[in-house]
Amino acid sequence: MLETGTPQHDKPDWAAIVIVILSVTAFAVAQGLTFPLISLTLEAREIGGSLIGLNAAAYAAGAVLCVLTIHRLTTRFRGNHLVVAALFGSALSLLAFATITWLPVWFVARLTVGFCASLISILSGAWLNIATPDCLRGRISGLYGAGMCAGFAAGPLAIPIFGTANGSGFAWASGYVALIGLACAVFNANTRTVPEAAPSGGLTAFIIAAPILVLMELVFGFADIAAISGMAVYFVRVGHSEAFAAYAITVLSLPTAFAQPVVGWLLDKFSRAGVTIGCGLSGALAFLIIPFLQSQTALLLIFALIGIATFALNTCALTILGERFKGGMLIAGTASFSLSYSVGSAMGSTGTGFLLDRISTSAVPASVGLGLLAFTILAVFRRRDLESFVKVTNQ
Repeated sequence: MLETGTPQHDKPDWAAIVIVILSVTAFAVAQGLTFPLISLTLEAREIGGSLIGLNAAAYAAGAVLCVLTIHRLTTRFRGNHLVVAALFGSALSLLAFATITWLPVWFVARLTVGFCASLISILSGAWLNIATPDCLRGRISGLYGAGMCAGFAAGPLAIPIFGTANGSGFAWASGYVALIGLACAVFNANTRTVPEAAPSGGLTAFIIAAPILVLMELVFGFADIAAISGMAVYFVRVGHSEAFAAYAITVLSLPTAFAQPVVGWLLDKFSRAGVTIGCGLSGALAFLIIPFLQSQTALLLIFALIGIATFALNTCALTILGERFKGGMLIAGTASFSLSYSVGSAMGSTGTGFLLDRISTSAVPASVGLGLLAFTILAVFRRRDLESFVKVTNQ
């Protein structure tokens, strides 16, 4: 019999955990590949920058559409089946990029990828917490975060291997995601748990019940995209090469993947609120110190710390979510995370662009650092909220 709460006898549902980590890694590979590859391919076809930007916005629109329809979807279909369907939907969309050059199809495919990726993110985060007992929650969340980071880092590696001319990079990603979908369908037969349906009005109810977790995810989205987009331009404008800026983005991702299991271990062994505050403070100080560093080695080390600390906020939020909420509110929580990350990432990309053009180059790391510092101070004062949420269940 499938369970919708904590696994029986507090034993992990390993089949479900494997599905969750495989699916989120596949989603991250697809997203990590498509964002740069689509832009480069459209640029090579001499498509204007505004249309390239609108195509990227189609991905975000798909993600928002998923959040708005998650209650209806999870009410009509079982969550474990939706994860597999989303993987195959992503694979078919990627195949469309590989085989069709008509631009309107690319907009539909991009929206579909955004919808499917958001569905995987929402359901996998909730299912992970249902399948994992609290004594292992932090460590398993760390493995989940490591898979996501590794996928984001691995996706762009297909570009120099396959190039941008013939669609083979999209075809490779499509085949990979389809294989993961097939593997997850096989593992589904051995799962003991399944995500519950999102309750009606659950998104609003969760935001009211846990604003600090929603804010944590927004801050993560803001800092993450600011580091990926704004800081690359910052490095070039202060005199570093484009190659160094690219290395910095790689350094941002790879150490983060290896560090998340360690963050998860800390979350299981120490105060989860304390770990959250420590990560926020580390990220804030790392951003604030960047304008004073000249050594490229020191900058790369600090950038690695930024990646570890800021992504750890996501790991912390996911772990605390599973500790404090049950049932359909887990879906509502991960849906709110998806929405708040999207808002935060939009703030990060547009905000850093404004600062670069209108204020000063150094305002970019300073503003992100101050934003993280403000969140950390708030978390100190609201530490009680991080440690003693009232458990909310879906009746």
